[in-house]
Amino acid sequence: MNANKDDVVEGRKLGVELICRVLQVAPSTYYAARGRVPSARALNDAVILPQLFDLWKNNFQVYGVWKLWKAARRAGIDIGRDQTARLMKNLGMRGVLRSKRVKTTRPDPTAVRHPDLVKRHFSASAPNQLWVTDLTFVPTWAGVAYVCFIIDVFSRMIVGWRVASHMRTETVLDAIEMARWSRGQRLPGLRCHSDAGAQFTSIRYGERLAEIGAVASIGTVGDSYDNALAETVNGYYKAELIRGPARKGPWKTVEEVELATLTWVHWHNTARLHGYLGDVPPAEFEATFYAGTNRSKELAEIT
Repeated sequence: MNANKDDVVEGRKLGVELICRVLQVAPSTYYAARGRVPSARALNDAVILPQLFDLWKNNFQVYGVWKLWKAARRAGIDIGRDQTARLMKNLGMRGVLRSKRVKTTRPDPTAVRHPDLVKRHFSASAPNQLWVTDLTFVPTWAGVAYVCFIIDVFSRMIVGWRVASHMRTETVLDAIEMARWSRGQRLPGLRCHSDAGAQFTSIRYGERLAEIGAVASIGTVGDSYDNALAETVNGYYKAELIRGPARKGPWKTVEEVELATLTWVHWHNTARLHGYLGDVPPAEFEATFYAGTNRSKELAEIT
């Protein structure tokens, strides 16, 4: 009403009384509302709302109510879950939705396959016991970008990744080299699980894992759960980054996808809240684990 009360229609200013008559509202109601002191809730919302929006925007605009509330609490914002839901609705903020997976890798019927050493038990009691890996793709104007991730099952940390214009074995080997650089040159007892794609049944793939003391594991062909964890990461990678709400327009080049993936992987490992980990990032989860391990060693030495 304040925005329109001074408008001139047919040479006459509208005024408060005329607008109230059309809206069937008493002018006294308008004046009472205009002079009313903002409520404590309204004042609190005015302070929190921009902080909440910045937090949502800085996390690729992918968090729904639960994760945004958790992230706000971790950031020191005193807010409840219902208040988070209400403010998100007021601003039109919403969480990202995932779509169905598209199969990328294709099995090589002539290749000798590694045994399944996981049997769908995607769990580990410490880092570098079990990795999972898979390939996915991203269409661009310049061609298809193929993306390989290697994930540590214990913390959901992406320990190696590669974006390339082809899906040859070299793409997977480059991801292994990154994981090797970040996790150590020798990792005896490590299992690296994948599906039965030709890249993962190649001789060079098995040899590269053997160099760091790891053994390859391959799930059953045609089984939707054969590599479920890696496929889950591929799924939310596409939902959060490739088709995410922060993305405006199509991807133009493979290099553009690679640069964006670099940013997303860093966020995934150091800031993204994972429900499986108790709503903490992978890096924090591993730091807590190692702190507890070192503390146990110190106590053992004392005793």
